[in-house]
Amino acid sequence: MTAPTDFPQGQSSQGQSPQGASPSGATLAEVESFLFAHPEIEAFDLVLTDCNGVGRGKIIRRHELLPIYKSGRHLPVSILGLDICGEDVDETGLVWDQGDGDMRAWPVPGSLVALAGTNPPRGEVLLSLYTLDGKPMTSDPRHALAAQVEALAAEGLHPAGAFELEFFLLARERGPDGKVQPAAAVLDGRPASATEVYSVDALIGMEPLFAEIYAAAAKAGIKAETVISEYAPGQYELTLHYRTDVLKAADDLIRLKRIVRLAARRHGIIACFMAKPFGDKAGSGMHFHVSLADGQGRNVFAETSEGAWSERLLHAIGGLRATMADAMLVFAPHANSWRRFSSQSYAPVSTSWGVNNRSVALRVPAGAASARRIEHRPSGVDANPYLVATAVLAGIRHGLRNQIDPGPETTGNGYDTVSSTVHSSSAAMPRDWRAAIEVAKASTFLREALGEDLHRTFTAIKSAEYARVARTIPDIDYELYLERV
Repeated sequence: MTAPTDFPQGQSSQGQSPQGASPSGATLAEVESFLFAHPEIEAFDLVLTDCNGVGRGKIIRRHELLPIYKSGRHLPVSILGLDICGEDVDETGLVWDQGDGDMRAWPVPGSLVALAGTNPPRGEVLLSLYTLDGKPMTSDPRHALAAQVEALAAEGLHPAGAFELEFFLLARERGPDGKVQPAAAVLDGRPASATEVYSVDALIGMEPLFAEIYAAAAKAGIKAETVISEYAPGQYELTLHYRTDVLKAADDLIRLKRIVRLAARRHGIIACFMAKPFGDKAGSGMHFHVSLADGQGRNVFAETSEGAWSERLLHAIGGLRATMADAMLVFAPHANSWRRFSSQSYAPVSTSWGVNNRSVALRVPAGAASARRIEHRPSGVDANPYLVATAVLAGIRHGLRNQIDPGPETTGNGYDTVSSTVHSSSAAMPRDWRAAIEVAKASTFLREALGEDLHRTFTAIKSAEYARVARTIPDIDYELYLERV
């Protein structure tokens, strides 16, 4: 990714709109200009992102788009109370408690784009949900991130950042053992049977697919950058250009996942965003690079003298360490997420921090002081980027506000020296998904970071999903116990 260098002062996405205008700030000029420039587009995908990062919405015809910019579009409030399978979770309070009534969705400003390779041609626009009188709907993850951006702005600080996208490309047919297997190269059918980390040949084999991804990203206004072959057969990573608007950085990740998934489908393979599809191979992360600028655009994490870290950088790391346990359900939201955390896996197993060290949870990358940032590494690619960024910014604010000492830096192999030197107010890290759910439910920090309503919604959905998994008997139970106990 491109490192941060210039940081213009951020602007709130939730500022007051002129009377009668969209509460999101979207304008008629934007949609009218777009429709004029794209007479070929016949339909549009309306995409609202739920707590699991799943795009929910509709596909509308061309003539329906302009009215949405004028008066919004009604959507049921329960759309934000769905589990990963799209089923209602009554405990969110968003279903029958509210009579499954409608809220009003409005376009996210600047999110109207043309989609590549669609036939007939389609466009896409992101949505956020509002009450009928124009207030942000408080279970919408994008609004929670906007609230953290605004809270920092009130303190004279403006976050910038970018996400990294790791994923697997899998064959549609299962292997001889009935399990998923890496997809063969789309160029020549070469099998992906070995770990070929940083292999250029492995990338060339997927050249037609990645060419489509880059073209689609460019058409959507997303600056997708470096692609690498990652540390497992069939695993790849795409990096994104650093954004001075963290909301746009999260939008980029949401959209890029959709682009990758669609391109893979067109080539007859599966783009897999599970955190750990193979038990004996590396999992897929969603590292979040973040920095802060002051009102003059200066990076406040940058050191002013050689060898002396910025106090704000250290306090930010301290806050992230102190709040990581509370937020682990955000960073690892699914049952499969927790299979990613194991020693020597390139996934962190403690709240450790270090410089130029990929065995820690919070990495300060090497490079020029002007590009100083924190790489937050705990999140899996299955996490919701809006919620991840929300929890990270709230953790940074907590550290700055309380001037939290991050403790000693981890050097060398962080897996050999799992740190216990977390701030004294920190709880122990949850050991599994169930523990993370209970910690999240009880967490004052997470409730304040997400807001009361989103906290209730998110933890209720995760509890319902846990219950679904807990009552499902896996194959391993039959293998171990069917005829032995």
